[in-house]
Amino acid sequence: MHDPGIPAWVIEQAEDALAQELGPLARTVFDAAPDGILVVDRGGVILGVNPQLLHLTGYDEAGLLGRPLDVLLPPSVRSRHAQWVRQHFAQPRERPMGRVDGLAMCRADGTLVPVDIALGQGFWRGQACTVAFIRDVSAARRLAERLRHLAEHDVLTGLANRAQFLERLRDALDGTRRHGHTAALLLLDLDNFKEVNDTFGHPVGDRVLQHVAERLREAVRSDDLVARLGGDEFAILLPRVESPADALRVADKLLIALGPPVQVEALRLSVGGSIGVACCPQDAHDADTWMRNADLALYAAKSGGRQQPSRYETALSHAMSERARLHERLRQALRHGGLTLHYQPQISVRDGSVVGAEALLRWTDAELGAVPPAHFIPVAEATGLILPLGDWVLREACRQLRAWADQGVQLRVGVNLSPLQFRQPALAAQVRDLLQQYGLAPELLELEVTQSQAMVDLEQARRTLTALADLGVGIALDDFGTGHSSLAVLKQLPVQRIKIDRTFVRQIPGDPTDSLLVRGVVALARSFGWDVVAEGVEHSAQLEFLRRSRCPVYQGWLFAPALSPEELVSRWAAARGCHSTQR
Repeated sequence: MHDPGIPAWVIEQAEDALAQELGPLARTVFDAAPDGILVVDRGGVILGVNPQLLHLTGYDEAGLLGRPLDVLLPPSVRSRHAQWVRQHFAQPRERPMGRVDGLAMCRADGTLVPVDIALGQGFWRGQACTVAFIRDVSAARRLAERLRHLAEHDVLTGLANRAQFLERLRDALDGTRRHGHTAALLLLDLDNFKEVNDTFGHPVGDRVLQHVAERLREAVRSDDLVARLGGDEFAILLPRVESPADALRVADKLLIALGPPVQVEALRLSVGGSIGVACCPQDAHDADTWMRNADLALYAAKSGGRQQPSRYETALSHAMSERARLHERLRQALRHGGLTLHYQPQISVRDGSVVGAEALLRWTDAELGAVPPAHFIPVAEATGLILPLGDWVLREACRQLRAWADQGVQLRVGVNLSPLQFRQPALAAQVRDLLQQYGLAPELLELEVTQSQAMVDLEQARRTLTALADLGVGIALDDFGTGHSSLAVLKQLPVQRIKIDRTFVRQIPGDPTDSLLVRGVVALARSFGWDVVAEGVEHSAQLEFLRRSRCPVYQGWLFAPALSPEELVSRWAAARGCHSTQR
């Protein structure tokens, strides 16, 4: 762009002067330099430019030579820059690239381009001048912004990641201290999200997470922060709320937003969540405590039935301390002893003989006393101890079967598999190795999985159960009737036995619905060639009903609770003796 106010002869003289001042070799280097080069005198007038600077600015030489440097400066800095030029020439100094952030140059079309500038000193016809080396850093700035975004955001959902979230959490904490208002932290977990991944695959799970992220973003204010902490864990930071009750209302709003099913291609998937709420300064005065208390509240929300928010209460800290203590003591029991197996007999309805038993885990701790399974099994599942615990039970049952076999006692023993244990790829190999190690007849070992476990991932269940059945061990479907499944699907599984859940046995024969259901299950099992065990039999009237319904086997307190190995052998022998006498 040429300035018509500057005569052409002035431009020609400036170019000649530049050529004479630089010399042929220097001029070649000047013209070939990859950075823009600008020569400016003490008054801020442009004396020389190279081709790269012209390309960078969109001017031609006529548009720059002889003009004040202000033409290349953003309008907002021109007045300040004139003063800086005077100070610079009063005390000239060199400056390398990278010393000043946020520099920009104004192009001929008025747009600004981000630049970095190095300054050097020289002489022009005996007078001091400044040489500016100007580099376009647009690409570098874009890359830096991209890297900054990646460092602060979750790649899958675009939400803030854990690092940015923790920084903003500390900022919110400082804000409550300075201004005295309330801030709220909401931790959200999706309910049963692992089943989505296991059933439909991780690509579908990723799409679900993206939909959830979008709904959460739309449900909060622009000043609020939504972050993905990892997996299906999300955090929502409300830097300012009127009260804790206001935070709970936001939590309700978020759960409502998650209510409608998520559409992923042809699938309509229901997602819900549980939310823990902790407020500052009411519930915490530092970031770590704030996070911990929100997590405690989340745990309470999950334990309380899910699909609901729960706010932190002081009692939760005590409960978590007890949970941590339980976890540590259970870990010690796995290492140093304290765990035992008791066995609840399974009885022939026809003749009262003991035909099998279910292995049930018992734990007596030196400090805690006898701990019910209902207390320690959820802790084991939540902390990952359920896998080593399940391995211990399986090995101990095999060891006991070997000991009984050596005594001439042949009893089938059922061992419950936890959901996590059932999903282990090496489960069949583990069972095979145990059978070989203890020299067991495989039909003495029966593995129990719940109906719901089998239906989470039918293909995985079919593969695993088939591999186990091929070893010769028995397969039992536990808690039959409590889950949702198709009989057409269930009959594809290599099941030999089903166990009618105690919830249906409890009210028979008085409850017509339960009585009809139990008779129907027994008839159905017979048609499929399955054996049946009725659980939870406590009264003689229940046993008589099962006899009339032709249910072959029962277990429950009517005969005996879970017994020690020695007690079970004694009852087994007594039942055999009674049976022999009757014959």
